[in-house]
Amino acid sequence: MANQGATDVPLAGWSVQYLPGSPTATSAWQVTPLDGAVAANGSFLVQEAAGAGGTTPLPSPDVTGSIAMSATTGTIALVNSTTQLTCKTAAACALDVSIVDLVGYGSAVVRETAPVPGASNTASVARIGSDTDNNAADFLAGAPTPTSGGGGPVPVVARIHEIQGTTHLSPFDGEQVSGVTGVVTAVRAFGSARGFWFQDTQPDADPATSEGLFVFTGSTTPAVAVGDAVTVAGTVDEFYADAPPASSVMLSTTELVGASWTVTAQGVGVPAEAVGATTVPEVYTKEPGGSIEELPLEPSAYALDFWESREGMRVRVDDVRVVGPTTPFNELFVTTKPAQNPTPRGGTIYTGYDQQNSGRVQVLSLIPFAQRPFPQADVGDVLAGETSGPVDYSRFGGYLIQATTLGAHIDNGLARESTRPQRPAELAVATYNVENLSPGNPQAKFDRLAAAVVADLASPDVLALEEIQDNSGPSNDGVVAADETLRRFTDAIAAQGGPRYDWRQIDPVDGADGGQPGGNIRVAFLFNPARVSFVDRPGGDATTPVEVLDGPRLSVSPGRIDPANAAWESSRKPLVGEFVFRGRTVFVVANHFASKGGDQPLFGRFQPPARTSEVQRLAQAAAVNAFAHELLAEDPRANLLVLGDINDFQFSPVMARLTQGGVLDPLINHLPVNERYGYVFQGNSQALDHILTSPFILRPDYDIVHINAEFADQASDHDPQVVRFVPTG
Repeated sequence: MANQGATDVPLAGWSVQYLPGSPTATSAWQVTPLDGAVAANGSFLVQEAAGAGGTTPLPSPDVTGSIAMSATTGTIALVNSTTQLTCKTAAACALDVSIVDLVGYGSAVVRETAPVPGASNTASVARIGSDTDNNAADFLAGAPTPTSGGGGPVPVVARIHEIQGTTHLSPFDGEQVSGVTGVVTAVRAFGSARGFWFQDTQPDADPATSEGLFVFTGSTTPAVAVGDAVTVAGTVDEFYADAPPASSVMLSTTELVGASWTVTAQGVGVPAEAVGATTVPEVYTKEPGGSIEELPLEPSAYALDFWESREGMRVRVDDVRVVGPTTPFNELFVTTKPAQNPTPRGGTIYTGYDQQNSGRVQVLSLIPFAQRPFPQADVGDVLAGETSGPVDYSRFGGYLIQATTLGAHIDNGLARESTRPQRPAELAVATYNVENLSPGNPQAKFDRLAAAVVADLASPDVLALEEIQDNSGPSNDGVVAADETLRRFTDAIAAQGGPRYDWRQIDPVDGADGGQPGGNIRVAFLFNPARVSFVDRPGGDATTPVEVLDGPRLSVSPGRIDPANAAWESSRKPLVGEFVFRGRTVFVVANHFASKGGDQPLFGRFQPPARTSEVQRLAQAAAVNAFAHELLAEDPRANLLVLGDINDFQFSPVMARLTQGGVLDPLINHLPVNERYGYVFQGNSQALDHILTSPFILRPDYDIVHINAEFADQASDHDPQVVRFVPTG
């Protein structure tokens, strides 16, 4: 108990009494007599019997009793006598003038107005403000905070905009608040992060402060409905989805945890703020070279600040175009800025680190899927009409709309592309990331990939594959051979009417090439022996480096570029092959550079985001560039192709390093700017796969074949690409 007055309150002759939550005819109040006084502006701790669990001792109690209280339901009364109470109903106890105060918790029959929920073996209930004679409104369940002989935490009465504040971080983080009023705008009734959003209908005049807030209830569905006016108490928490605050790279979500609430009215409407083409700023974010969390929000200047200033608030977008297709997690990206860097097929092109496309926003759904299945949308489709709901922040980084209303899905009929067949004198070389292909995949995946090779890629003469797994797939069992994977794939291609491809590859050292644990992914060549021959030179293995000999010719074929170089640690090693087409030698380097995993997110707390993974790819690019220089030093007119999943953009330092000295020409730069993509991530159409050619490969015909990345239904998350050319020499 606490005394907020200026004088001591003597307790001699008083008692604390306890009654079970559902008393029977034989139930009796248990009594602990008190003595001493509650100091002015202080507290007084009464310790009752210890339970079976728990090892942390209380602070030194002022009085010790022996009552075994339930952790989940019961009634406790402060009585100005030591006479045992006899009332067993709320009405009867309300008439007993000896009761100074009373709290019922859990499902207690005896309580003031309504019992406070949430007490448990690990959570206590504590008063959070003034006494309104409503236990549910006056007390809050949360972590125990026993206090002896001094003051305890006193909750602050606050408005939502005061809690949200004018930066990404709440000024009340970690503090208890009470009397927080608003109207419920959405309820998340599934998963382990359940809760509800509520919004103040009397906003302040500051555009930087949000009027919405999320109340987290864990795995318990909150007993509220949209339109309920509520008064909420709880503890303010900045939630980071990826890691503890000190190490998180994400922005946080301001929440109330350990909350209790009272419904004061029902059926109250809250209009959604319209977000359109001119609403969100063009500039993505300020870039201080560090965290933006504590910087004042400028919602009229920066897109990230705009969304943060509406965190938890109900917004709407109308007739929005899909720029990121529906994923297996039932999420998609739309753009609020339809004229912002559009691709010819309806996406939004990513052209530079300073062009983040601020119109992008993610959409999820709070509507039960049995009631409204999530739309399976492709890039260029439209969510017609209103899509609305509270603004949230994704566990993967980025602001999103938790839709309570979803626009009607309009299928704009995006078609998958096919490239033209090569002419008799043209050599066709393609690259395709087949996304962890192993014999464990269903036959349907092999068939779809095979059909793409035959119908969409027109059966290229040479095909570099990335993400070929070993014969046991992700089973970490020491298997490294991939002949079953490649045989099954080439059989599927033949069954689709394609050529009977042969293959070449090198088994890696077990566990040395990264990727899915146990999968031993590697790059591999398929080639059509009816059109092209492979020059086999023995000796190439996982650790032997390929060398350029006079001619030029390869010391081993197939071979690996500098496999002992630290640049390739836990990463795929480039595979080099020597081919002959119509009497002319062609050298092909298949690549799968280190992933971008570990980079800070575009939507994160650090701006500009650090690209830590770039360091390894820069070293990998240098190794491949050195090989290209060595080959072209032997013959400047050599036919050399470097291709595959470079895992970086055409404008990146990695591509600049790979092409240094003019030895390689990235063919993507010859396409119109808005067509330079083959991958879609968070609504940005971008390029990670590339084909580069040596300078004397003249008039190459290059095509990125869009069959996957823009579609909800994908065989792989990458689009393949192909180049056709007439070799010189």
